[in-house]
Amino acid sequence: MISGVSRTYEELEVGAVYRSRHGRTVLEADNVWFTLLTLNTNPIHFDAEYAATTEWGRPLVDSTFTLALVTGLSVEDVSERGINLGWDEVRLLAPVFAGDTLRAETEVLSKRESQSRPGSGIVRVRSRGLNQRDEVVIAFERAIMLPL
Repeated sequence: MISGVSRTYEELEVGAVYRSRHGRTVLEADNVWFTLLTLNTNPIHFDAEYAATTEWGRPLVDSTFTLALVTGLSVEDVSERGINLGWDEVRLLAPVFAGDTLRAETEVLSKRESQSRPGSGIVRVRSRGLNQRDEVVIAFERAIMLPL
């Protein structure tokens, strides 16, 4: 059995906000590889010459990488033993660039026992990804199924 530090269903409190213990600096290689692996052909993510002509003047980190990273940063706090049921209300609030360091802040919005899966509970959370300047770069909600 996996023994992690993530909170159990019983330990998660509605209204509580958990901050990720770790941050993660986004590397240029992360962005290029993720963009290539997902076949995203938008040059703003991998063509520095093209990106220089945009309002940001440099490549933007692929937003789905940002979503995956901030989700991952929140796992240790709220969902290490759970199953992600989906994301809602994903908002990209500021650009992310190679060299930015992100961390997650996750608030428990609600929790209830599952109606279709005995022995499981559903927890709804709102996560925000913050950069090294404490700017919110992404915000989203997700539902997680956890054992009771």
